[in-house]
Formats: sequence, C-alpha cells, structure tokens
Amino acid sequence: MDIKIFTKGLYKDNPIFVQLLGMCPTLAVTTSAVNGLGMGLATTAVLASSNVVISMLRKVIPDKVRIPAFIVVIASFVTIIGMVLEGYFVDLYNALGLFIPLIVVNCIILARAETFAFKNGVFSSLLDGMGMGFGFTIALVILGSVRELLGAGSVFGISLLGAAYKPALIMILPPGAFLALGILLAINNVIKEKSAA
Repeated sequence: MDIKIFTKGLYKDNPIFVQLLGMCPTLAVTTSAVNGLGMGLATTAVLASSNVVISMLRKVIPDKVRIPAFIVVIASFVTIIGMVLEGYFVDLYNALGLFIPLIVVNCIILARAETFAFKNGVFSSLLDGMGMGFGFTIALVILGSVRELLGAGSVFGISLLGAAYKPALIMILPPGAFLALGILLAINNVIKEKSAA
C-alpha cells in the first residue's frame, strides 16, 4: 500500500501530465533541462517537508485556520530552500529567479497539504510528497529537455545535434513551452489510451 502512495505521483496522478497543476512554473522555467531539474527538486523538498510537518500538526491545527497554517509551514520551507539555492547554487537561483518564492502558492503543494497530509499519517504523507514531487520533477525535466533540444540542440548543456543543427528558437521562448507541453500531453494521452485498450 505504501509503495502505491509513492508511485501514483510518478505517472498515474502526475501533477503535470495528468492533473495539469503548477502550470506557471512548468511553462516559465523549463527553458532547459537543468532549470526543470532545479525547480523540480526544490519543489519536491518543500512538498515532502511541508507534508510531514502538516501531518504531524494535523490534530492541533484548528479547521478554521488550516489554510493560513499550511501557507506558514510551506513559506518557511520555501525560505529555507531559497537560502540554500542562493548560498550554494547561485546560477540556478538566478535562473529560477522569482519562481522560487512563488513555490509558496504552487497549487500542487497546497493541494497535497489539504487532500492528503492533513488526513494521513507522517510516513504516508512523506511518501506522497516525495512521489508527487518526483513526478513533478520528471515532468519538468522531460519538458525542459525537449525545449532545450529543439531550441538549442543540447540537453543539460551537452550539444547533441552538432554545429550543423539550426535551432528552433521558438522552443526556448514562451510559445515553445505551450507547444512542447501540448505535444507531450498528446503523447501521454495516446499512451494511456493504448494501455487501457
């Protein structure tokens, strides 16, 4: 049972490809695979940590103030993650910019706090946070890799298509995010339909 809590966020209930949550950072920061990985891991750390704390405090948080309490817990972890990134990963921190503090209002984190962590035990909440976070990270890395490959001819900064490749610069611009996400969602839907048949 516990492994299902973890694995459902990886594919079956993936926050990006299935639930379509967290679209703002998804579309904005995935200009490269590195940015997608950085934002995904930062969000995973906040999601898992806040799920654990909210689950531990679920019996003492009054129902009337649960959402503000969730925001305070989440904001505390976002502040810690922001400081760690700024101190040790300056280039990534600068690339992600404003989207680090905006993790506080990411609907994935709030949704998991409300629908899972506030109703379940600590270990299950940790698994849920890690599973949803890793699913989010995988989706961001895939989207960032596609955009970087088509828009720059590289993935994780490693040139794959050589000097002769003429990059489609639109892919690293905002419209490219919508194009790449739409294509990936279509591929995901085709895979689901074929596996259900």
